Amino acid sequence: MLINTRHFGEIELDDDKIIYFENGILGFENNKKYTILYDNEEGERPDITWLQSIDEPSLAIPIISPFLIMPDYNPTVEDELLKHIGDVTPDNLVVLVSLTIPSDIKKISANLKAPFVINADTKKGCQIIVEESKYEVKHLFYEQLQAIKAKKEGGVC
Repeated sequence: MLINTRHFGEIELDDDKIIYFENGILGFENNKKYTILYDNEEGERPDITWLQSIDEPSLAIPIISPFLIMPDYNPTVEDELLKHIGDVTPDNLVVLVSLTIPSDIKKISANLKAPFVINADTKKGCQIIVEESKYEVKHLFYEQLQAIKAKKEGGVC
């Protein structure tokens, strides 16, 4: 299927790349279908990718794995909240968080309070609100991003 995207123009997308969010996502409850996009010619997935709405081309949210910025990220989630995405196992579980990337990149933040949880087998997802106070809506992590970059490049920050 051909879809229009915010950052990549018109692209061909296989149906098996569509993730269905039954309840939409916070602030965009009417948009149910998304895909994850990234621009990398080597084919390797970069750390920051895009959650692109299929329903609304202008809706593309930068996302990252929370484990890259907080390796011990492990919020308590009621099983009932994940029931509608199918049986979740360590092998099919994908957890991502949205990013806010302001003009001052040193103030980049991740929303650890409202992760996207995706079952890779069923291609169903949901966004949940975690209760633990240690997970912030605006978790600043510029220094951690620099350390990740240096490690990948084999250098030191």
